[in-house]
Amino acid sequence: MTCILSIHCGIHDSAAALLDGYRVVAAIQKERLSRTKKDGGAPHECVAEVLAIGGVTPAEVEAVVFSRGEFPREFYKTDLFRRWRDTIKGRSGTRDLSTVLAKAGLLDPEQVLDIRKVLHFYGLPPSTKVFFANHHAAHALPSLFFTDWDDALLYTADGAGDNVNYSHRVFKNGALTTLFGDDRWLHRAYQINSLARAYANVTEALGFRPLHHEGKVTGLAAYGKPTIAKDFAAHFTMDQDGLFTSDFANGGVMRDAFMALCEGQSREDASASIQTFVEDAIVGSVSTLLEREKVTRLGLAGGLFANVKLNQRLAETCGLKEVFVVPPMGDEGLVIGGALQFLLERDGLQFWLRQRYRLDNVYWGRPFDGVTGSRFRDFSSRIHRVDGAPVPVAADLLAEGKAVAIVSQRMEFGPRALGARTIMASPLRRDINDSLNKRLDRSEFMPFAPVIAEEDARDVFDVTDVNAYACRFMTITCNVKTDWRERIPAVVHVDNTARPQVIRRADNPLYYDILAGFKAKTGLPAAVNTSFNVHEEPIINTPEEAARALVDNRIDYLVTDDGVYGVTPAAEV
Repeated sequence: MTCILSIHCGIHDSAAALLDGYRVVAAIQKERLSRTKKDGGAPHECVAEVLAIGGVTPAEVEAVVFSRGEFPREFYKTDLFRRWRDTIKGRSGTRDLSTVLAKAGLLDPEQVLDIRKVLHFYGLPPSTKVFFANHHAAHALPSLFFTDWDDALLYTADGAGDNVNYSHRVFKNGALTTLFGDDRWLHRAYQINSLARAYANVTEALGFRPLHHEGKVTGLAAYGKPTIAKDFAAHFTMDQDGLFTSDFANGGVMRDAFMALCEGQSREDASASIQTFVEDAIVGSVSTLLEREKVTRLGLAGGLFANVKLNQRLAETCGLKEVFVVPPMGDEGLVIGGALQFLLERDGLQFWLRQRYRLDNVYWGRPFDGVTGSRFRDFSSRIHRVDGAPVPVAADLLAEGKAVAIVSQRMEFGPRALGARTIMASPLRRDINDSLNKRLDRSEFMPFAPVIAEEDARDVFDVTDVNAYACRFMTITCNVKTDWRERIPAVVHVDNTARPQVIRRADNPLYYDILAGFKAKTGLPAAVNTSFNVHEEPIINTPEEAARALVDNRIDYLVTDDGVYGVTPAAEV
């Protein structure tokens, strides 16, 4: 086993991953273990978890990959760091490595960091090989590696990383070329041009939490009109290379301007305006690059591309053969891409390209097979197993209108619930969105997402060769076919779109078979899939967390590979 440990410590979305060569063995976000949504900070528990899943000791780690994120202040070399320590922002007690390097005019992290202290901090031997990944390369590379493409534009966009907010790479004729956003830009003047930050500013202006609730803005956009989209756009220009500039002196000025523009606007119209502005801008940039580079496939990553409506617009308007959005598109995904960058530099592009494969799933957490049911019952004597095999019982319950949560397989990595920690429900009643969201303490403006088998997907949704791969991971919306809009109203948005998860039986037999059983009973090929978590909490990880949700009446039943579990009302115990 060639063990590569990859670590991201950031202001948000810290994570760790373990790879055996080019195969992901395990990956987990800090939030799933700490139970604090989008948790940043040192992911010690993530490191321990992925090593335990892989059955690996720290001494067996061949190389450790770090993003150039947050490191404790005391790990920086005093003689260099004291010159900039008061001007560099970071979490309490930490400072961002890329900013320190930029201030120092250096590129090698070992010139500013005490690497032995860093390795000791994560419990690794001092002889462990260390590699520091470029932020946007780590975002971009999975969008090429997890495909079989022979040409592509790799486009990343987020709120900042390694001194830039975007990167553009082109792959064609067997060569991978960076057009913008690699380490050559680390020491240049930082540009106030992030559309992701602009979107976050509007999220905040509407009373939501930036970096958490942008999806609410995306949902609200369908209800409004883009009344001030042109006012947002007036602050930005795009050059012939698809690069943006703005007239803002700094991020605070941009925030104040966008907050002011939103005053007097309805939440719906402000949402529609920022959505329209961002879509138009990104489509313009991507189209410029696609036309110039003469490539036909598009790989997307970075936090901006959590925006499923933006991804749909790109898929439908850019003349593409295929689009793929990295499933962990946010900073948690840096641990996958960082390891891939290490492998690329170690092995060379041609060998790296020969190792590529398409993803079947992102079930990279800890398995709980064989112990789930007993741990439910150990958690509460009120939990009991329902008579019957799990698939027909669960299908019956769904047909009866019950909310059934699945705890099966290894937990998903990334922001989406994809059948391992999923709540299923019937899509027949539109009001299931309100009733189930109330039980989960959520306030959402998009309907639940549907899950559908691959063989049925194109009959119900506008799933095509362009977006089918992205639909495997719920990273894109598409239109719902006219004949189905009234038959599955719980998963259809006001603009007649949905964000489907398209599944195959081989990926998750329990999930697939329950869906097939539900279809056999109701004639409906789609069901609701919503993440198994309550508002402002991360997706469920352990059997005990699932049991707590059942006892607290967040759901009606739990289903695992070994059975269906219900709860006896407290008054009857």
